[in-house]
Amino acid sequence: MSETTATVPRWHAAGDWFDTCKCDVPCPCSFAQPPTHGDCDGVLAWHIREGRYGDVRLDGLNVLMLASFVGNIWAEHTDTYAAVFVDERADGPQREALQMIFGGQAGSWPAEMVSMMGGEMRGMEFAPIEIEVADDLASWRAVVPDRVEASAVALTGPTTPQGARVQSTNLPGAETGPGQVATWGRSTMDRADAHGFLWRREGLSSKHITFDWTGPD
Repeated sequence: MSETTATVPRWHAAGDWFDTCKCDVPCPCSFAQPPTHGDCDGVLAWHIREGRYGDVRLDGLNVLMLASFVGNIWAEHTDTYAAVFVDERADGPQREALQMIFGGQAGSWPAEMVSMMGGEMRGMEFAPIEIEVADDLASWRAVVPDRVEASAVALTGPTTPQGARVQSTNLPGAETGPGQVATWGRSTMDRADAHGFLWRREGLSSKHITFDWTGPD
């Protein structure tokens, strides 16, 4: 345990994560392979269904990131850039807790990701973040009004049973850490215009992965 995490209270956060990106379906980054075009950018969204940071409850709060990188992020040093939106509904203690967790200072899987990615932070702001995930995982959506929109529908095909989801376990490059289940989808909107990130597209890779983190270990 580092000197920083030694002063961090016990915490737990579990919920939904999903992304939309420029890779083809399925995104090779999740299989620890180079992105389709050699570089990738996209939207990453987290919805905390159940969370606590010490005595501070985090249930229902959201975090969203815009990110880009070059090369295989799991296997080599890459140039990475990011900007983060934190749920404006969070009060002071909740904002501090979210920044500690997602900034990596509170340990657990986010600390590993921050350490691995490094890179340049282009901005951080508190903003309204709307996140919707269908109970049956048929679709998911995240919006920061006038700045970001990411939505997708679950992948299906002629041999997928009605109502079933295309899912993976034990991904070698799971963005939320080991032991989680990924549901594959295709974006219906992937749009960003904030902090120097600018794109608009649809029909490319998206995936929903659960997350379940406990820290500061």
